[in-house]
Amino acid sequence: MTRRQITGFSNPTVKFLRSLREKKHRKAAGKFLAEGLRLLTDALECGHVPEMLVMSTTRDPHPLLDQLERAVVGAGGDVIETSADILSKITGKSNPQGVAGVFGEFDTSLASLDRNSAQIWLVAQELRDPGNLGTMLRTGDAVGAGGLILIDDCADPFSVEAVRASMGAIFTQHVARATWDEFLPWLRSGSGQLVAASLRDAVPYRGAPYTAPCFIMVGNESQGLPEDYEAACDLRVTMPMRGRADSLNAAVAGAVLAYEVLDSLGS
Repeated sequence: MTRRQITGFSNPTVKFLRSLREKKHRKAAGKFLAEGLRLLTDALECGHVPEMLVMSTTRDPHPLLDQLERAVVGAGGDVIETSADILSKITGKSNPQGVAGVFGEFDTSLASLDRNSAQIWLVAQELRDPGNLGTMLRTGDAVGAGGLILIDDCADPFSVEAVRASMGAIFTQHVARATWDEFLPWLRSGSGQLVAASLRDAVPYRGAPYTAPCFIMVGNESQGLPEDYEAACDLRVTMPMRGRADSLNAAVAGAVLAYEVLDSLGS
């Protein structure tokens, strides 16, 4: 498909793209928005070609952008040029990065995961902050985790904010969504050690007996994990708190544990 220009804010395509900033419209369309040349290039390198590429007429030329455009055209996608003002309305940012892409949402079922493909998996229960969700995806990418499993009512991993915070890790990490009642039987149907930071019957996180595949679970930012969820874990570990704070940020706690597990397993 050839490049086309859009000049009006009321254009149906612009309205559709703007609608992808809302969860109900993303869910209905099965698509999500990602912004920025680096993020889109990461996606392409992972085999994800945008279904639609939107470029600002004021963008700076770049060979990677040319490569993206060729890939989209080659896959039969749509390439659109529009003003920086319209792109700003689409992305919700006052200083858009000059290019955005539309992708089909991924399969987020537990059945899509191969638990034995990685030694580490991250699990988040009722994580509400899209920034924390994106940080956990980045952590997963950094430690070579298989992906992130979202339990119960978590933030949407395909929101513009979470995708942006992931810094491209949304394309390198498998993402699954499930309720606790779906996740626990799935986990127990195969190999897997469930680990959580806790104060209940916990051992020091350094030197704890981690085994692969290790599923590292963190809870809600304000409430933590429910007691029965912690009780279901194979291992509960505690991290020392030397100051006045009584807990770490959920995503930070997940990162600290992930690196300790990585070191323990000798990955």
